Amino acid sequence: MKFMVLMIPGDKKSYEAGAMPEAELIAAMMTYNEDLVKSGILLAGDGLHPSPKGARVSFAGGKSRVTDGPFAEAKELIGGYWIWQVESKAEAVEWAQRCPALEGDTLELRQIFDAGDFGPEVAAKEAALMEEVGKQIEAKKKHPPAA
Repeated sequence: MKFMVLMIPGDKKSYEAGAMPEAELIAAMMTYNEDLVKSGILLAGDGLHPSPKGARVSFAGGKSRVTDGPFAEAKELIGGYWIWQVESKAEAVEWAQRCPALEGDTLELRQIFDAGDFGPEVAAKEAALMEEVGKQIEAKKKHPPAA
C-alpha cells in the first residue's frame, strides 16, 4: 500500500518567510531520506517552497477561482511530502516516528487509493495511462527540452 506523508511545519512564520533549515537539520533529513531509499519504501519526496510562491484553485457554482499565495489559513501549510510504498499503516507510522522533525512539526499520513479500489475497469484504464506516462518520461530523457 502507498502512503503520502505530509510535513506540516511547526514554525509557520519562519517557513512562510522562506527561512532555510539549519545545516544540521538538512544533514539529518538527508540521512533519513537515504534510510528510506535503502529500505526500498521511498517512491518520491520533496520539500516545498512557501505558500507565497503557490496558488490555490477552488471550485464553486461550476466555476474555478484562483487565489495566489500567501494563504490565510497557515495551519493548512504543507512544507514537504514523501510517497512511501509500505506493507501496512503501522510500518508507515514507524518510519514517520523516525523523522528528524523540529519541535512543533507534524507528519500527516494518508493512504493513497489504488486504481483497483475502484474496480477492474478503472484499474485497466489506470495501467494503460501509467504505461503512456512511462513512455513520455523516457522520451523526455532521450530528448530533454531546450533550456
